[in-house]
Amino acid sequence: MILRHVGVALGLPLLVACARSTSIPATTTAASSDTVEARRVFEGNISAIHQRDRARYLSYYLESERLARTGPGGLELGFENWSARRDSTWPDTLVARDLRLVPVSPGVVYGTYHYRVTQRGVTSEGISERVFVRTPAGWKIAVSTAFGLPSNASPPPIAIAGGTLINPGTPPIRDAVVVVAGGRIVCAGPGSTCTPPPTAEVVRVDGAFVVPGLIDAHVHYSQTGWVDGRPDALDLRAEFPYDSVNSALRVEKARFDRAYLCSGITSVFDVGGYPWTIPLMHANERALDAPRVVAAGPLLATVDHWLNTPTMRQFIHMASDSATRRGVRENVYFGSRAIKVWYLQVRDSLRPAMRARLELAAEEARRANLPFIVHATQLERAKEAVRAGANVLVHSVGPEAVDDEFLALAKQHETIVIPTLTVYEGYADVFAGRSPAARYPLDCVDAGTRAKLERVLPEAQRAVGLQGLVRSGRADTLYASVARNVRRMREAGIPMAVGTDAGNPGTAHGPSIYREMEALQSAGMPAGEVLASATIIAARTMRRAAELGTVEAGKLADLVVLDADPLVDIANLRRVRLVMKGGALYGQRELLPRR
Repeated sequence: MILRHVGVALGLPLLVACARSTSIPATTTAASSDTVEARRVFEGNISAIHQRDRARYLSYYLESERLARTGPGGLELGFENWSARRDSTWPDTLVARDLRLVPVSPGVVYGTYHYRVTQRGVTSEGISERVFVRTPAGWKIAVSTAFGLPSNASPPPIAIAGGTLINPGTPPIRDAVVVVAGGRIVCAGPGSTCTPPPTAEVVRVDGAFVVPGLIDAHVHYSQTGWVDGRPDALDLRAEFPYDSVNSALRVEKARFDRAYLCSGITSVFDVGGYPWTIPLMHANERALDAPRVVAAGPLLATVDHWLNTPTMRQFIHMASDSATRRGVRENVYFGSRAIKVWYLQVRDSLRPAMRARLELAAEEARRANLPFIVHATQLERAKEAVRAGANVLVHSVGPEAVDDEFLALAKQHETIVIPTLTVYEGYADVFAGRSPAARYPLDCVDAGTRAKLERVLPEAQRAVGLQGLVRSGRADTLYASVARNVRRMREAGIPMAVGTDAGNPGTAHGPSIYREMEALQSAGMPAGEVLASATIIAARTMRRAAELGTVEAGKLADLVVLDADPLVDIANLRRVRLVMKGGALYGQRELLPRR
């Protein structure tokens, strides 16, 4: 039978979901009454955890030496010793869902539920059992167990029902149902044609809007979102040693993972970084609490950029033809999913050689059947990149205007452009001494990163580096020119994907996507087209459109539930209620960082 959803906001910012019905129909009124009582005890016990009420929490357990508890430490018997040492440590978050109750005999009910708990920033999930018994003192928990799920286990079947399903380019479907099992979408459509199986928990989202998980098609896990990760912009290495910053990025990447999911982003395209982004990509694909990553790995560059560490490089200098071929082939060997060239302007005498090496890199990328990505912000360099076979341009041209020749070349080669309209605003914020919170919300950003984003640097530091970006008005000029180019490219039918360049100073991983999408809408792109650019077009950019970008049968179960219609205003994508990655469903408040 279908299991109905009960949502309770109790103490901690969580979602508690329980079945209204038993998994075996009650045959007597007494059995039905028993399951009602067992449910009451279960919900009260979870509520006490949320409210951090120790006395109430303990009151639901059998005060007897026969109380049995099984967990990571094995079997424990007895109430007295356990309750005496049970401290006041509470989880950061606890989600308890899909409660199933079976009346075993009069006065005894067996139950299981799926839990996800975060303790000190570490999340685990699994199946927990309960045996509820009737005693003279009322109904109590007599047996409690917890078993963690294997790392490759899929969440239990679930159905999202009652919302309006919005897929890019197709009419919205009201009162829709999305059924998920094994980490994939089983069916998605009207409730009349998409029926949840008896084993699925049903989560009601009446009045909400269901959209594909967002994709940020231009990020850098190798950058922090502030100047400590870009000492070439402002050198603060005396306070923030770059080697230490880079090491922290590797081991603390979960803060960015959660910021992305919290913002409704279930996949990202890391278009250039240190070699460790490649194993990160594989780990995130399997993880249920992190966005999927397609990683380009180290990028090739026309300049020998110094922003590396003594033990590894994120920039490979195209110093010769052989170095260029070797750089691409080594990236392919180590598992890069794209090849990127940082095609910076060089002096006139070097341009022919660098253009030839760009073409060599493109040739090697085609041989490996990988997307060829080029950073080229001057009009002539962008044209050279497209002629060489660039599948993706990761920035728009600016401040020059795109011309008819560029538009014709891009259409001919089916090049996708990622405009990154707002990245210069982030630099301007840092060097003007203002928080980016005026442009996008920082709720999903971890406390450490947020403190840096809101830090006002001394004038002496802001007066160097890219300070000219603010004083000269260059940031505003670039923004205006890119916005004009976006309008021209849209009119010409050039596909554009949403990308933020997250990791650059002032562009936080996660919520900066809202400002980018809203800027595209302001530049003349209708909300429905912006949504497509942040979903199916971004999926094509990463060559994962067969699995991502829409909510339809057979695709990976990545989606977002919103409290308002994004087709009316793309700013409504800020109103995230639920996020699903690989079939794992999170309330947005559960994903917020600890403060």
